[in-house]
Amino acid sequence: MKNIIAILLFLSFGQVTFAQHEGHNMPVKQQQQSTIYTCPMHPEVQSNKPGTCPKCGMALVRQKPKAIPKPAPKPAAKPTPKEAAKPATKPTVRPTKPAGKKVENEAEKPKPPVLNEDVKNAPAQSSGHKVESPGPTYKPKKVRYDLYVEDTIVNYSGKPRKAVAINGQIPAPVLTFTEGDTAEIYVHNKMDVETSIHWHGVFLPNRFDGVPWLTQMPIKPHSTYLYKFPIIQNGTYWYHSHSALQEQSGMYGALIFNKVNEPEIPAIPIVLSDWTDMKPEEVFRFLRSANDWFGIQKGAAQAYAEAIRKGHFKTKLTNEWKRMTAMDVSDVAYEKFLTNGKPINEQTQFKGGDQVKLRLVNGGASTYFWLTYSGGKITVVANDGNDVEPVEVDRLIIAPSETYDLIVTIPEDMQYEFLATAEDRTNSTSLWLGSGHKMPAKPLGRLKYFEGMKMMNGMMKMNGDMEPMGMQMSLQQMDMNMVMYPEVTGEEETGKKGKETSKPASGNAMPMEQKTDTTQKTQSMQGHNMEGHEGHNMDMAADEGDLVTLNYGMLRATEKTTLKPGPEKLLRFELTGNMNRYVWTIDNKTVSETDKILIKKGENVKIIMYNNSMMRHPMHLHGHDFRVLNGQGEYAPLKNVVDIMPMETDTLEFAASESGDWFFHCHILYHMMTGMGRVFSYENSPHNPELHDPKMNWRMLNMDERMITKSGQIGIETNGSDGEFSLSTTRWQAITEWRVGFKKEYGIESETYFGRYFGKMQWLFPFIGFDYHHNSVENEAEETLLGQTSNQNNRKAFVAGVQYMLPMLVQAEARVDSKGKFRLQLRREDIPLTSRLRLNLMANTDKEYMAGLRYIVTKYFSLSTHYDSDMKYGAGVTITY
Repeated sequence: MKNIIAILLFLSFGQVTFAQHEGHNMPVKQQQQSTIYTCPMHPEVQSNKPGTCPKCGMALVRQKPKAIPKPAPKPAAKPTPKEAAKPATKPTVRPTKPAGKKVENEAEKPKPPVLNEDVKNAPAQSSGHKVESPGPTYKPKKVRYDLYVEDTIVNYSGKPRKAVAINGQIPAPVLTFTEGDTAEIYVHNKMDVETSIHWHGVFLPNRFDGVPWLTQMPIKPHSTYLYKFPIIQNGTYWYHSHSALQEQSGMYGALIFNKVNEPEIPAIPIVLSDWTDMKPEEVFRFLRSANDWFGIQKGAAQAYAEAIRKGHFKTKLTNEWKRMTAMDVSDVAYEKFLTNGKPINEQTQFKGGDQVKLRLVNGGASTYFWLTYSGGKITVVANDGNDVEPVEVDRLIIAPSETYDLIVTIPEDMQYEFLATAEDRTNSTSLWLGSGHKMPAKPLGRLKYFEGMKMMNGMMKMNGDMEPMGMQMSLQQMDMNMVMYPEVTGEEETGKKGKETSKPASGNAMPMEQKTDTTQKTQSMQGHNMEGHEGHNMDMAADEGDLVTLNYGMLRATEKTTLKPGPEKLLRFELTGNMNRYVWTIDNKTVSETDKILIKKGENVKIIMYNNSMMRHPMHLHGHDFRVLNGQGEYAPLKNVVDIMPMETDTLEFAASESGDWFFHCHILYHMMTGMGRVFSYENSPHNPELHDPKMNWRMLNMDERMITKSGQIGIETNGSDGEFSLSTTRWQAITEWRVGFKKEYGIESETYFGRYFGKMQWLFPFIGFDYHHNSVENEAEETLLGQTSNQNNRKAFVAGVQYMLPMLVQAEARVDSKGKFRLQLRREDIPLTSRLRLNLMANTDKEYMAGLRYIVTKYFSLSTHYDSDMKYGAGVTITY
């Protein structure tokens, strides 16, 4: 019996041992899985110990242990031939929201053709910049990325909207390289429209710069294009579409070029962006048609009722007397601002005492962001991919397309807010660093628009030019908008200045002398004020206790940046434009209205730019870095974007070392789309193998700025219908107006004009057209105010005349028709009584007059009423397009 028991025990032990060896029956020790650490930005990177991601430098995060899977069930019976013939259900690959996963390739479809197949096996071409060796410790690699560009659906505001994603993500995946690598980036266009990608700030062969019709042909729908270039620099850059308005729809991402010996500090790529539920084309149309719906959305209409309530009635009158519309800080009203695709982003892996590098990209289409941090000072260590001597500041503003490398410290084991607030203060987006109790940053208060309007009145001449103020402003060192900042000048309601914020930040003060140590504040012009400009007093004094705000004068390169001796080519640009018709230009000319600017390899090109407009402009030069002459001598910082504030004059210089055509433009997307740019063209450049028809290419490049904008308005009221419809471009406009009475005696009227706008402010509009008036009721002859017999009741005549914008935004018109009849007319529309209630007035020498009110309910729908000399009183609705 004992022998039998012993044999049974032996057999049982053997089975248990065998099962443990096979892993089918594991005791407690087996269930303890090995710890895995992964990168939050690159999940494919895994390690069995803590460390940093080799791709982006971010700290690896411990992965949560996965539950032990249940034993696999027994295999099911084989399907019958009939069942086997049924196709398996295919998962949906179209993402419905921004995701971190790539969109899967549909294997059953043939691969799209590579448009530039010749590049595939050819060696990577270098740009004209000096190629620095990555050093003996690093073996360069060929790094390939596949980017799938596809339409998608997102939901940022509670409403599903169309967007453009790369690999199913918004923002697009972070592309990481090490200096010395060769980039091979295959862009697979899965959309039904053309696309392109510009590698912002990157030194690369001209043909891969990514501007359709200028450096490459557009990437056709359902085809593939290969961008191939060596990485010869390091720093934080980004990439985005340069086709139409796709950038606004989500087509942008961070581009990280690591140093061979990158400092051992956790680094997080951060992409800030703006999102609108409107189609970008609709946004552009609203801007071009002078629709002020965005001002209503932002609470920035600056109506007469608000002006009276806040004691600024005279300010409002002066503003319109100088033919200016409401003060504007940001063109577009956005639903959301995003940090790496989220309104609120959290990075909880950090502890007290940790330092974190934020590789920050402003991928916004038109938004400036104020950056503040609840954990203390922000240390600026790089700008536009170029290292600078560390500068400690309390806050800074980042322009669209700029990049900054910032270092922040997590003071304690709590969660601290890195806050990015839109310049117009309408909303913000947050990055929370650390874990534990939340320490929020102080929110920035609402702008004091009438204070800004008052300042603007003193700066603007009657002809629309800026008033000389007897001082040189440059390098963001004197922010004219500071009069609107409640954190600087106190809250508007009380009129009292805060104890700690009663004076402007010293970083914005006017410098008299720049210290060598850029961690120090700039010296201020003590007691400088702007008396005499509408009585506005801007005290520019600064105390040591004030906030330190970064400006370009504080940036100092870590190495000498002086250019080699060579012939100098001097260019002077004046940044011009106006908000009334939303036209932005350089020297009052768009790209299509100028020739390319010829430069020669070996020249040193110096550009002096003066901003003669009331908007900031971040000017970007493709394929080059330029020195910003900021008083730092041989250590002037290198940048590829310079943000020029109103009334500023900035000087840049760069070495002409490339070949081909390079775009220079304002990086506010909607300013660029109206033609605010130039093209630098190197003489005797080799032929671009992709571009064969220079005239057609130039014409296609300028199609965006020549886009025809449509707008219209139709009123349906109890007495009849009136309305207008227009087609306009940068300079030309065709417009037709009509009035149709519901009663026989009211008649039918229609006037159609076609003309061109002239002048920098486009106040002058000569036109030709046709006038049709018909009324079947016989009326007695009536004299006009000019002493002529009126023919307004039955008129079919060609007309020619001119319109001109008078003070108070009154449109004056003088015309003559083919019957020899003259007419003078005055008209003012959309007088803002309140933010939504508008008054319209019109009178002419034919004794026609009109007065009406319109209450704006939505961007397309208004309640309206008016009295017309021909059609009498009516009330109803007005639809705006």
